[in-house]
Amino acid sequence: MLSALLTIIVTIIVVPAIGGLLVGADRIITARMQGRIGPPLIQPFYDLFKLLGKENIVVNRVQMFYVLSNLALMITSVVLFVLKQDLLMIIFIMAFGSMALILGGLSVQSPYSRIGSHRELLQMMAYEPILVFMVVGIYLRTKSFNVQSVLNLKEPLLGYMPLIFIAILLILTIKLRKSPFDFSTSHHGHQELVKGLLTEYAGPQLALIELAHWYELVLVLGFIVLFWATNIYIGIAIALGSMILEIIIDNITARMTWKWMIGVVWTIGIGLCLINIAFLYK
Repeated sequence: MLSALLTIIVTIIVVPAIGGLLVGADRIITARMQGRIGPPLIQPFYDLFKLLGKENIVVNRVQMFYVLSNLALMITSVVLFVLKQDLLMIIFIMAFGSMALILGGLSVQSPYSRIGSHRELLQMMAYEPILVFMVVGIYLRTKSFNVQSVLNLKEPLLGYMPLIFIAILLILTIKLRKSPFDFSTSHHGHQELVKGLLTEYAGPQLALIELAHWYELVLVLGFIVLFWATNIYIGIAIALGSMILEIIIDNITARMTWKWMIGVVWTIGIGLCLINIAFLYK
């Protein structure tokens, strides 16, 4: 019991630190690809503390509740993952966290915020089935939904689920809010004058949303590590390599329409998952 409590405390502290450093590295790599020097590695932490120090302006009373719910649910999903619990439950909790942010965006009258919320919902409709297929594939291979069952495998999961792994890379593009799937929050400020889903959030609210995103980023990369859980170092290398690939894609592609995203993810992503699952049934 004491060791589990200590694990939870360390997870809550260490994971956002890792997430912030990953975001900082993302900015540096992107800047170098564009011929710029870029900000320091710890710039995301400077930005976070700056936002926390601003005045907390809210549009309505429930907005902050949804922000805190988003953060709490993301932390819960990461803690459960570290404790090697049920993957299906982790995915559902993560989805509820995203829904909290969407409900917060819909709770205001701003048309930009509502459009961004609708786009975020469309993104969830695109990637959630693939996450479920990933868990189904893991169950077919291990006969369990628990993270621990993957860690007990003697052979890498990637050898049995290569097509699902490719589909997960599509998910990573959406989760990182990278082009061509950057619809709901306008990650690239030069593309729109408003921030979509985040238009009516300000100051400490934006800081908490960014903090929740760091937890979510580490969790999604943790899913990728599971594909080579037999050697944690190789798994981490694959996850970091996948993130670098997403940064490259982000810098060489333009943002497409939501209809194009749904078409690509549902045809290619779900198609690959179904083929892979059919292989696992044999």
